[in-house]
Parts: sequence; structure tokens; C-alpha cells
Amino acid sequence: MFLGLFYHQVHQETPKPHTFFTFFLRHPPRLILKYSHQVPVNLIEKKLHSPNPNVRERAILLGLIVYPTTREVAEEHIAELELLADTAGADTVHRVIQALARPDGASYVGKGKVEEVKALIEEDESINLVIVDDDLSPVQLRNLERELEVKVVDRSGLILDIFASRARSREARTQVELAQLLYLMPRLTRMWTHLSKQYGGIGTKGPGETQIETDRRIIKTRISHLREKLTKIETQRETQRKGRTEMFRVSLVGYTNAGKSTLMNELIGETEVHAEDRLFATLDTTVRQVELKPGRTILLSDTVGFIRKLPSHLLAGFHSTLAEAREADLLLHVVDISSASVLEQIAVVEETLKEIEAGELPVLMVFNKIDLVEPTNDKLRALIDRYPDSVAISAATGLGVHALREKIAMRVEETYGERIVRIPISHWHHVAKLHEWIEPLEKMFDDESGYLHFRFSPKMGDYVEKTLAAAKAEVVEEMPEVSDVE
Repeated sequence: MFLGLFYHQVHQETPKPHTFFTFFLRHPPRLILKYSHQVPVNLIEKKLHSPNPNVRERAILLGLIVYPTTREVAEEHIAELELLADTAGADTVHRVIQALARPDGASYVGKGKVEEVKALIEEDESINLVIVDDDLSPVQLRNLERELEVKVVDRSGLILDIFASRARSREARTQVELAQLLYLMPRLTRMWTHLSKQYGGIGTKGPGETQIETDRRIIKTRISHLREKLTKIETQRETQRKGRTEMFRVSLVGYTNAGKSTLMNELIGETEVHAEDRLFATLDTTVRQVELKPGRTILLSDTVGFIRKLPSHLLAGFHSTLAEAREADLLLHVVDISSASVLEQIAVVEETLKEIEAGELPVLMVFNKIDLVEPTNDKLRALIDRYPDSVAISAATGLGVHALREKIAMRVEETYGERIVRIPISHWHHVAKLHEWIEPLEKMFDDESGYLHFRFSPKMGDYVEKTLAAAKAEVVEEMPEVSDVE
């Protein structure tokens, strides 16, 4: 987290401006973030424990109950935090929850609770990590690490660590690095004070304060560079999307670990997308063609999962990835019906869709994992009553997936329009090309003209109109009562 301190830990010397920039370029921010919490606030006083990266860390989870949150809800939040910790590579040893009117400005929890956590750590020396279920201010983070003498990670830092370890594509790695730097920026303040203590004096600006400005300038330059890279990537994606605008686009969205990737594999009929029973198993957007039934092919995309308190800089960093959801014709909101906090998860996804400007898009609710609940489950029945157009499935077993295909096909067909046109026989040859874009329903002929009744997707409207214009077609209200002559 603290770039200069990280340099000091590696080289055991204070960085000079010209050497610092070279060092920064050789150590990507995701690597710095990985080891940042191993660096103490004041290296002069003491060094924190640096765990072996090959051994799973042992953690205490720390959360608050702030009105109107109930203890039951807080327990669910901590349970989710435990899953995040497990995904990141840490085993939970203790859960500690405190009820407060508001978070303590100095240490997040009260002084007594800090002492309680410290006692737990002293009791079990294998504990080397404290994970907090909210974002901490730089002051709170520094005070907790100073008091507890172990690494402290807040919720955003934990999620960023998971994203950094799971990013595979060039785009995902760039997005994660940008999010990490946006996270680091406000946390540089006063992290070079140990240098000022060595070299600065009263009324003077020590080299530590100067180094903060150097760090900020380097990070701002890197952020600018990453944003330029993402702009280029987004332009490339936009070009790819323009090349497939004629197809109906469906995007899978939902809470993390709701089963989106498993469902996508089931719909495309192959195991192409990585699916795992973990939070944020996939970060990269995958787009595949899916034939729902003959003549009905869609483009299906799988996006990164949402989660409660998803850091805003992550949403900003994944702007280009989430564009697939924003520009979809239909969103499949996949819901884990077996989750104890299913209603909250639905609300989180709906709120996140609003944040990425996708809140007004058509949505089809898909209640997944029905194999894990009883058919008479009151929660399932209540949700189906609340969302009567929904579909209940089990992506893992394939139960209900055929009905989902039919439902998606119906949504596609609802967007289709119908038209009857009269085309002069001399221009009928244009109809052969028109068949690429339409679904013919009926054809009739008389001595001078042919009549065509067809259905078409509005996405193909431009192609259809151009072909009809070339064929000198005239719109009529109904088919004539003449014999079909082919």
C-alpha cells in the first residue's frame, strides 16, 4: 500500500526520486498491494509479521451493527466476508461483532473491542490478519495496525486482492490495476512521516512529505496511462459490438456466486467458461452465440458478479466490461434462491445496475439452485409470486433450463414486427437477399406482383428497408385473396 515503505522493506534504504520511479515500474501495483499490509506505519519502531505466501493466513473478522441493521443481518454479512476471506486464501478463526451508533472515527470499533481483539491475537499467535467488513479510513487502518500489531485489511482491500489474483486477460489485469491505484491514492497521506521524523524539523517540510507528492505524481501518471489503455480496449470492444448489432444480445448479471457461469455453460452446451463454487470465480467477460431453437440465435455474455458494498473504483475500473450489460437487449438476473439473504442480494444487483446505467433495461428473473431448496419453500413461492414472469432452474443439473430457453425465445419474438408488402414481379429477385434478414410467413402472386408477409427483428430494420427500397416494395394492409402460385 505504501510505496516508499515497500521500497524500504525490499532494499533497506530510503528511495531517491530517480531510483523510486524505476522501482515502481518494476513492481506492478498489484504486487505492491499484495505486500503492502506487511509494511508497518513506522519502520523505525517495529516490523509486522510477514506470512509465508504458501501458507493460508489465519484471520479474525471484525464487523459492526449500526442501526437499522439487525444482528441477524450483520451475521449474514460476516458470513459473506468469511467466504471472501476463504477465496482470498485466509481461514477464519474468530468472528467479532460490535453494536455501535456509528463507526468509531479513530479505530472503527470501540476501544474495549480493540482490546478484546488484541487479547484473541495474543492468545493464538497463529492469527496474523484482521479483516474488517467495511472500508477503513487511513487513520482507522493505521491505528488498528498499531494497536493489534498484525496486518489489517478492509473490505475493499480484500476484494481488490481477490480480483488481482483472478484477473487473467490483459483487459481484466489493466482494470484491476487501475482500481488498485484509485484505492491507494487517498491512503498515501502521512505514510512517510517516519522520514520526516528523521530528517525534518519544526517549521520545515521534511523529505517524507516531499516523497508523498512524488508518489502521488507517479500514481496519477500511471492512472492516466491505464485509462488510456482501457479507452483503447473499450474502442476495440465497441467495434466488435457494432459488428454484431444485428443479433439479439442477452447478458447474465447477478450477485457473485449465483451460478451465472454454470448457467452460461449449460446454455452454450459446452464447458467453456470457468465455473467454481467461490466468490468472483470469473472476472473476464465472455460472449458466445447461443441457438435457442432453429432460426433463433442470440449473443449471450457473462459479466463479473456484483456484491454488497462493491467499491466504486472497481465499478469505474470495469467500465468497459460492464458495457456488455449496459448495451444488452435483455438482462438475465440470476439469483441464488438458496441464499439466506436472497432479498438483499436482489436489491444489491438492482442498485448496481442503476449505478452502471442499466436499470431501465428489460430484465428476466432467473431463480437458480432450486435443487438446494424444497419445492414447497415459502421463500421460493413468495419470489415467484412477486416476479410472475420469472423462471426457476438448477443450472448445475439442467432442471428448468429448457423452459428458460423458451422464455428467452419468447422475449426475442416479442420485439419482432410484421409487415405485408407488394413487390413488382420484375423486382422479385431482391426477395432472395431479403430472406437473410427476415422470417417469411406467407407469399402470394398475381399477374403483376408478388405479396410477401414476413416478420423481422427491429435490429435488422435498416437492412430490410434498404432491400425493400431496391425492390420497389409497397406496404399493404393485408394479403390478397388469390391462389398461391410459386
